[in-house]
Amino acid sequence: MSDPQTLLLVDGSSYLYRAYHAMPDLRAVPGDPNSPATGAIRGMVNMLNALRLEVPAAYAVCVFDASGPTFRDHLYPDYKAQRAPMPPDLRAQVAPIHEVVRLLGWPLLCVEGVEADDVIGTLARQGAARGLRVIIASGDKDLSQLVNERITVLDTMSGKRRDVAGVTAEFGVPPERMVDFQTLVGDAVDNVPGVPKVGPKTAAKWLAEHGSLDNLIANVHTIKGVAGENLRGALDWLPTGRQLVTIKTDCDLGRELPGFPDALDSIAVGAMDTLALHDFYEKYGFRSLARALQDGGARATADAASLDTSAVASAAQQREVHYETLLTWEQFDTWLARIQAAPLVALDTETTSLDELRARIVGLSFSVEAGSAAYIPLAHDGPDAPEQLPLDEVLARLKPWLEDPAAHKLGQHIKYDRHVLANHGIDVRGYVHDTMLQSYVLEVHKPHGLSSLAERHTGRTGLSYEDLCGKGAKQIPFSQVPVERAAAYSCEDSDQTLDVHGVLWPQLQADDKLRAIYELEIACSETLFRIERNGVLIDAQQLAAQSHDLGRRLMALEQQAYQIAGQPFNLGSPKQLGEIFFDKLGMPVIKKTATGARSTDEEVLEKLAEDYPLPATLLEHRSLAKLKGTYTDKLGQLADPRTGRVHTHYAQAVAVTGRLSSNEPNLQNIPIRTLEGRRIREAFVAPPGRLIGSCDYSQIELRIMAHISGDAALLHAFTAGLDVHRATAAEVFNVPLEQVTSEQRRYAKTINFGLIYGMSSFGLAKSLGISTAAAKNYIDRYFERYPGVRRYMDRTRLEAKERGYVETVFGRRLVLPEINSPNGPRRSAAERAAINAPMQGTAADLVKMAMVAVQDALDRERPDILMVLQVHDELVFELPEAEADWVRTEVPRIMAGVAQLQVPLLAEVGFGANWEEAH
Repeated sequence: MSDPQTLLLVDGSSYLYRAYHAMPDLRAVPGDPNSPATGAIRGMVNMLNALRLEVPAAYAVCVFDASGPTFRDHLYPDYKAQRAPMPPDLRAQVAPIHEVVRLLGWPLLCVEGVEADDVIGTLARQGAARGLRVIIASGDKDLSQLVNERITVLDTMSGKRRDVAGVTAEFGVPPERMVDFQTLVGDAVDNVPGVPKVGPKTAAKWLAEHGSLDNLIANVHTIKGVAGENLRGALDWLPTGRQLVTIKTDCDLGRELPGFPDALDSIAVGAMDTLALHDFYEKYGFRSLARALQDGGARATADAASLDTSAVASAAQQREVHYETLLTWEQFDTWLARIQAAPLVALDTETTSLDELRARIVGLSFSVEAGSAAYIPLAHDGPDAPEQLPLDEVLARLKPWLEDPAAHKLGQHIKYDRHVLANHGIDVRGYVHDTMLQSYVLEVHKPHGLSSLAERHTGRTGLSYEDLCGKGAKQIPFSQVPVERAAAYSCEDSDQTLDVHGVLWPQLQADDKLRAIYELEIACSETLFRIERNGVLIDAQQLAAQSHDLGRRLMALEQQAYQIAGQPFNLGSPKQLGEIFFDKLGMPVIKKTATGARSTDEEVLEKLAEDYPLPATLLEHRSLAKLKGTYTDKLGQLADPRTGRVHTHYAQAVAVTGRLSSNEPNLQNIPIRTLEGRRIREAFVAPPGRLIGSCDYSQIELRIMAHISGDAALLHAFTAGLDVHRATAAEVFNVPLEQVTSEQRRYAKTINFGLIYGMSSFGLAKSLGISTAAAKNYIDRYFERYPGVRRYMDRTRLEAKERGYVETVFGRRLVLPEINSPNGPRRSAAERAAINAPMQGTAADLVKMAMVAVQDALDRERPDILMVLQVHDELVFELPEAEADWVRTEVPRIMAGVAQLQVPLLAEVGFGANWEEAH
């Protein structure tokens, strides 16, 4: 029943963006990329119907931004200047969204000249003055300034409720001081500058000490240090900043809502227009929603999945759940029998750490059917923790099932759970599905976390880790979470994982190419688990010596910089750099920051370094400082003290091209073009009696370009075994192959790789240090000699614009959200990505195939050889010296044979006592 004392205000503009980014790329005609996009419409319907159930208000308004400028744009022309324009696919869905909002019975409001926030602010204040309880449904933190005893902001996506206490706890200031807080901090999203270098903690501290921004300004002379200088420097700006961040609460709504707030009829929630809704759903391909309307289903519009999986999603939203906490052996034995009999079991671990190699188990949960799950608490040690089953004995009883490859298991980010269980001596087998990887293959440009997946595909929301443990300094370990809360959280995770799998797996089964990519990712996850577990040995003493050398060079460069500048200064201070560069030394100002300050960022330094010695010295200092701080100082500290090995983490579901990401530490970004960078690789060593072996694909992306483009001259160069850069130079410079000079080959190499990445004539000119006209001439001659490459590029741009994505040779989809953007630079960047992504993505596919194939061979024939690193197109091994011949022969053969392209794949191998020698 609707509450006659509640007014619900929906931030429609926020909702439609969330709907767009949360839903898959649905189309009115499924599978037809030329039919209208409908994902945002469908998501909006789901969200509004869920909200109506969650907040049964008698009065409600869904507020959207009107088109055109607002008073803030006139006040500050750069307001929101850096925001990307609305994606064309979303823009096309705005009118249908407005239509369906009205058909669902929601009053809708757009007011010209102000933003949706201002309309919401006005309605909230007037509704509260009328005695109504006001709920604002939005994830926008800016609306926190409206909160009082009668007004609450509810973020339905995260479950966060910002009442007076919630705002104060989150931001450190009460709602009535939020405008002051936002003025000081600024708003990067809306391009509103605050006080430079003043973040939330400083702003909250100042306001706590001085009570208000006005009092702070009155006592500005008492604020010490750089922060005080910055505050004094921003005094002229702060009144404008305050106007920009202040939500209006006095908009004239007379035309839109005559009689409000005294007459509430204009904002009363109406009934759904079922007949018109049915036609609307049919028009946009929402057949399950249309059928449910015909059947009279009261919650018909709450299902949220593709047409093939809507029944699964709808059921997931509406059913009751049955979660059990296992505290006795009788309960355990009952559930062990269930998981042993189940065809597929979702498994989730709760642990002591996010560091997968150090994490220990706190509890385990299982789900074997929709809505049913069990949690086994094993190491909860909070004050009210009940007696639990012994961890070691539980794991011993589970071990046969966990290590049985025929017992099929499902998880979310299974590599993490494999490590956690391996820490307890269990080598899990039988992981056949991973919902994170399913999402990564199907919707690479969307978030792949479980909460996002559950909400996007099943409409379910649930507890978050922060809900249980808190955050920041007050966060408690999971082991201290009350068992009943921990059980609800963990069971929900397993249950939701099973639900999401039920939606995503049928979509993969329906597409042979995507299913093959998914199966490759599952196999790759297993190989990466092995690589991470192996780790690579580090020579900590050598790194310490390198750090010492770098430290001395940094001190020398610092003194050199002082000498050039004619004074000592802080090399990391943009303010001091600006004064020395532009005031003292008279260098030209290249660009300015958002606050109008003269920029001294990396791009500016590189430009100035062409003509001035001081920027060149600073660039060298920054480069060496980064090497020291990131690698030589830290790698030794990150090594396992027991083994001396560093274990990087490979993130599989990050890069849209399919490439892997290495972190903690990042071993893929060690610079190899400098002597100092190569020296770092010397610290990656083999133990006595063993070698480091490195095998990498030769010119892999150029070979893929030859295959994809089918260009006859490029194909000939590779099939004939020619030096492709020399062959390109012969074509571009029109000289015989044997007469190509080293300089001409260098130019040709730059052209070859530059065009793969969509380099313009301007970019090529900059790389080669030649005129733009000369660079354009080289590019034109390249395309004359390699017309197939030009045809490929033209064809790919058109296909990308039509489909919104490109594909690798093996069918991985690489989505390009900006390919039809009205913003020229964004569209051009997407077009360059469209050309490069199939090559980079195909290379990623090939390397993953190679990793899996080589690991299979090692397991069968040479288990004493360890794969210890994967870096771009290179696999690194640690091997007994006696196995060098096998690696030299077999690994390149396996890598070259994982796929048949129109040109031969070539892998080259090297050996040494360390990685640098082997590479």
